[in-house]
Amino acid sequence: MLYVCEICGETYISDEAAANCPYCGVKRNFQKPYREAKVKFNIELTEKDRGFVTKALDVEVSNAAFYTCAANSVKDFEGKYLFKNLAKVEHHHAKVWKKILKMENLPVGDDTCSVDYKEDLQESHDREDSAIKFYEQACKNADDSWIKTIFMAFVDVEQDHLKLSEERL
Repeated sequence: MLYVCEICGETYISDEAAANCPYCGVKRNFQKPYREAKVKFNIELTEKDRGFVTKALDVEVSNAAFYTCAANSVKDFEGKYLFKNLAKVEHHHAKVWKKILKMENLPVGDDTCSVDYKEDLQESHDREDSAIKFYEQACKNADDSWIKTIFMAFVDVEQDHLKLSEERL
């Protein structure tokens, strides 16, 4: 069966809905059979929501760049794979915000990292914690209900990322 993630709009083939979107990582409740899915990127943003979405884009671009750097820099084999996967998820989050902002191109981040796995895990933890706090605050104050839904869906994903770093620190 063909499934669609209602948050990121990506499709995948599976016998059942994935526990988490294989692209953006959101939970199963946003994974719908193709014909039932409602993907929504065309949102009229208020000035306040535009500010939240723009900041979210910056956060995700920055985090994706950091994780890409870490994946290419750390010597630890597990770290390379962990950071590579985190980079992909954060990149997909950035793509969601880019679509909502109706941007043609995704900005490129230039964040740096350490070559030390533990230092990058700590940086990862701090970044995820900061993203969660911002997303929770944005969810409470956003005007559009779908924007709020996306923020909360991404909070769940970032909390999963936080656990990954906590398990390894």
